[in-house]
Amino acid sequence: MAAEKEIWQKIGEGFVQEYYNQFDNTNRMGLANLYSPNACLTWEGSPFQGREAIANKLVSLPFKRIKHIITEQDSQPTIDSCILIMVFGQLQDIDNCPQSAHFVQKGQCKDRKTGQSGCELGLSKISIL
Repeated sequence: MAAEKEIWQKIGEGFVQEYYNQFDNTNRMGLANLYSPNACLTWEGSPFQGREAIANKLVSLPFKRIKHIITEQDSQPTIDSCILIMVFGQLQDIDNCPQSAHFVQKGQCKDRKTGQSGCELGLSKISIL
């Protein structure tokens, strides 16, 4: 019998599901709501800061219809009450490329000092096969 998942695992899995569901269903501008106002995103070595800059980067990506296939995800609490999230998987460009790519993203969930928690994925790497 499988053990009950820890709360940080449930939070991490829920966030990952919501994030990639929005991303894959072309609602990338809506992803801005999942980032804190001063969030940072590093996409393939290029930094973007703030909700608007991050949303603009995600909307401007060359692929329009994409599918993330999550192969592994891990969540872990930190001593400062955050939850680290690491996601590994494959990326498929539905319209233009039958070949897939591997991706990895790292992020965190934390208390935003307002009583609400917030999560964001901040580092992204893609490797074309």
